[in-house]
Amino acid sequence: MATGAALNLRVDDAVVLQDSNRLAVRLLPCDVLARVAPAAHRAGAAFEVEVARRLAETDSPVAELEPRAEPRVYMRDGFAVTLWTYYEPVPPRDIASSEYARALEALHAGMRQIDVTAPHFTDRVQEAQWLVDNRDHTPELADADRELLSETLRRLRHTISTRGADEQLLHGEPHVGNLLRTKKGLLFVDLETCCRGPVEFDIAHAPDGVNVHYPNANQDLLRECRLLMLAMIATWRWDRDDHLPNGRQLGTEWLRQIRECSI
Repeated sequence: MATGAALNLRVDDAVVLQDSNRLAVRLLPCDVLARVAPAAHRAGAAFEVEVARRLAETDSPVAELEPRAEPRVYMRDGFAVTLWTYYEPVPPRDIASSEYARALEALHAGMRQIDVTAPHFTDRVQEAQWLVDNRDHTPELADADRELLSETLRRLRHTISTRGADEQLLHGEPHVGNLLRTKKGLLFVDLETCCRGPVEFDIAHAPDGVNVHYPNANQDLLRECRLLMLAMIATWRWDRDDHLPNGRQLGTEWLRQIRECSI
């Protein structure tokens, strides 16, 4: 609220919309969405702002930064704050696979038009591998599950990297939780996870059926990316610092799915 007020935005109230690894807050009555993270996440927040700023110039289906504030990270009291346009949600309904695929294809088209320095998807895999290998950071992960995740991450990181598929800038985690249905259409959020890799890595995060409508997706590569994605997100849920609601329950379910795929 203080950050918004300092920018001459009228802020009388703040409504928490999401409380997870980051906080999403609607500032009223100026109707601004503030995303708040610990100061340690400042670099990631700055990267997200830069990607969003550039994608806005390509008319990509992404949430826009708040136009009444300078597009940057605001530091206050040990937290990194970024300000975004608030979108009034339209009545919820299931997103058709074809609609999801069109939005993701449009996002990828926009990402091919911008030039930003981004990590490779294997760098993100390596982050997950580091967590698996460090018991102090994943103390509740059972030995058998730790071995399963470690083997899956190592094997698929190598297999996918050596396929020689075309690569480009990706969202990184374009799952349903990072997609808004608005009056402007479907918009992707949470660009901090952007990385470079094959489009199949992104498609793997979408619901089943989206892959059928995404043009020229390599289905064999997609199956490998989907299993790799499961290993990565399962690993995040066992991080001692993870605050995703029901995180352990999700991590357990994803481990079960990985084990079934490995049989």
